[in-house]
Amino acid sequence: MTTGDAPREGLRGGPRELLRLVASGAAASRADLARLSGLSPSTVSLRVEALISEGLLQETGDGKSRGGRRPRQLAVPTGGALVGAIDLGAHHARFGTLDLSGRVVEVRSRPVRIEDGPEAVLGALLDEVAALAPVGSGRVPVGSAAGHDRSDSAPGGPGPVPGQRGGSGAGGGLRGIGIGIPGPVHFETGRIVSPSRMPGWNGFDVRAFCAERTDTPVVVDNDANLMALGEHVTTHPELDHAVYVKAGTGIGAGVISGGRLHRGAQGSAGDISHCRVVADPGALCSCGNSGCLEAVASGAALVSALREQGLPVEDLTGVMRLIDDGDRHATALARRAGRSIGEILAVVVNFFNPQVVAIGGKLAECEPLLASMRATLYERCLPLATQALLIERVVAGPDVGILGAAQLVIDRIVERD
Repeated sequence: MTTGDAPREGLRGGPRELLRLVASGAAASRADLARLSGLSPSTVSLRVEALISEGLLQETGDGKSRGGRRPRQLAVPTGGALVGAIDLGAHHARFGTLDLSGRVVEVRSRPVRIEDGPEAVLGALLDEVAALAPVGSGRVPVGSAAGHDRSDSAPGGPGPVPGQRGGSGAGGGLRGIGIGIPGPVHFETGRIVSPSRMPGWNGFDVRAFCAERTDTPVVVDNDANLMALGEHVTTHPELDHAVYVKAGTGIGAGVISGGRLHRGAQGSAGDISHCRVVADPGALCSCGNSGCLEAVASGAALVSALREQGLPVEDLTGVMRLIDDGDRHATALARRAGRSIGEILAVVVNFFNPQVVAIGGKLAECEPLLASMRATLYERCLPLATQALLIERVVAGPDVGILGAAQLVIDRIVERD
C-alpha cells in the first residue's frame, strides 16, 4: 500500500466506517462488516472488539443462522452515553446532545452576544449542555446548571432545569463535548487566533477554560470545519473530495480531502474569508486589508452596504426579507456577492478539483446569490473540473454544525484505539 492510499483504507475500513455501517443499519454482524468493508474477518473482529470496549458498539444477541454458527448481532447503544455539541455563531448558538451513532437526541438554540466575551458565552453554553444530560447519566460538566432558567432557549423547551446532578454510571454520561467557533482555531491547542468581529476572544484558550468547568474531554474547531464534517458524514460519505462553504454574518469554508477533514498545517485550511476579490480602493475588511471576500460578500457586508443606501436593515434576516420582497438594491448586492464568492471558489475548484461544492449558512437560502455563484463557477473553472461537479445547498439543515461537532468527538474516541 502506498502512503497516498493510507487515508482511504483508514476511512473505508477503519473503526469510524465500521461504526457508521452498523449505525445506518447496513450491517448487523461481523460477517456483514467484513463483506461490506472488504476487510478480513479477523481484522473486523479486532476492530469491533475495540469499539465494544469503548462502549461504541454492543452485542444484542444471536442472529439467524445461515448454515453455521449463529452470528452475534451488533448495535450502537441508544441509551446512557451521550455526546455534547455546541455550534456557536455571531448572534445565535445551537447546542444539544447526540448518541454515539451521531443521531440527535435533543437540540436547542439561544441568542448570544459574542461581544460579551468567551467566559460568559462559553460558560453559559456549557451549563446548557450539562442541563440536557439526563439525571444519573454519568460524567457531566460541573458548571452552574442547577436551577438555571432556559427561558431564552428555543420555543417549546422545558422550563427550569432540575438541580439533581448525575452520578458515575458505567458507560453513561457525556463522553465528550465538541465546540464550533466562528473564527480561526488552532486545532492542536484549542486557541482562537485573530478572529474577526469577536472582541476579547483573540488568543483565548477554549480547551483550558472548558477543562476548568467540566470533567469530560472537549474538542474545539472552526465552525465551517464542523459544518463540512457534519454534511460530509450525513450527506456525501461516499465522496472523497469536497468543499463546504458557510456564508452567514461571515464567510468560511471547510475542506474534505481523501474522505477526511483537511485542516492544513495550523488549522487554517479553507479560510477563504480574506482572499481578495476587489482591488484597491475596495471595501475595508476587519483584518485591515481591503477588498477581502468577507468585506464585500458576507452577511455583515450586505447589511452595511444597504444601510449606506438608506435602507433600514438591522441584520441579515432583514436583508433576506428585502430580497424575498424583490427589492432591487438588495437583490443586486446578493448577485454581486454570489459572483465574488464564485470567483474565489473557482480558484479553489481549479486547484483542488472537488466532487462537490456546497453552500450553507443563512445566505445559502438566497437564490440570486446561489445562481450567481453557480454561473461564475461554470464560467471561470476548467471544463474538466466542472463536468461532474455538484454545486448545491447544504442538505443536513440547521443541525449540520452540531452533527459535525458530535462526529469530531466520536472520531476522537474511535481514534484512541
